Amino acid sequence: MTPVVQWLLLINGALFLAQQVWFNPLVIWLALWPQGLLGEAGVPAGVPHFWPWQLITYGFLHGGVLHLVLNMYALWLFGTRLESLWGPRRFAIYYLLCVVGAALAQMVVSEISLAQGGMPYPVLGASGGVFGVLLAFGLTYPEARLMLLFPPIPIKAKWFVLIYGAIELAAGVTGTLEGVAHFAHLGGMLTGVILLYRWRLGPWA
Repeated sequence: MTPVVQWLLLINGALFLAQQVWFNPLVIWLALWPQGLLGEAGVPAGVPHFWPWQLITYGFLHGGVLHLVLNMYALWLFGTRLESLWGPRRFAIYYLLCVVGAALAQMVVSEISLAQGGMPYPVLGASGGVFGVLLAFGLTYPEARLMLLFPPIPIKAKWFVLIYGAIELAAGVTGTLEGVAHFAHLGGMLTGVILLYRWRLGPWA
């Protein structure tokens, strides 16, 4: 267990327990809500406002036990290896920037949806940062073999990341799996690509 991953697991776990007691206040203040940059008329009365800290805090809330467990398992599985390679400081910066990048991508999509008459909804979960970690692992260790659960077959990390990204893009464009912030996932991955390129890590080393 590496230090940054350990702290992320502890904070996510603690806030999830807090949600069981103060769910509504935490979601209102800490989840990511639409900004209404294209006009407040698109945001119905009573919808919580956007606050700048939500760009990070939404990434520490989760919608259920399975949501939390899957994200934390992936963070532990892939994040510990990257943190051991990069060091705690760089890994922490990378992860948090992927969380912010995911939020910004989702906000753009939310604005377009509101302008077209869509309903606002909160975004929460560490998936944006986790997808950035997954992307970095696939580019740093492209030949590493992963064992899928469904179906139970081995696959190289580079193909897993590519296929997963393609599925997320298709799901986001077609609206499959309503309630899942697909473009936040893609935003986390895109932010990861930019950071890895700027830092000359992974295939650009």
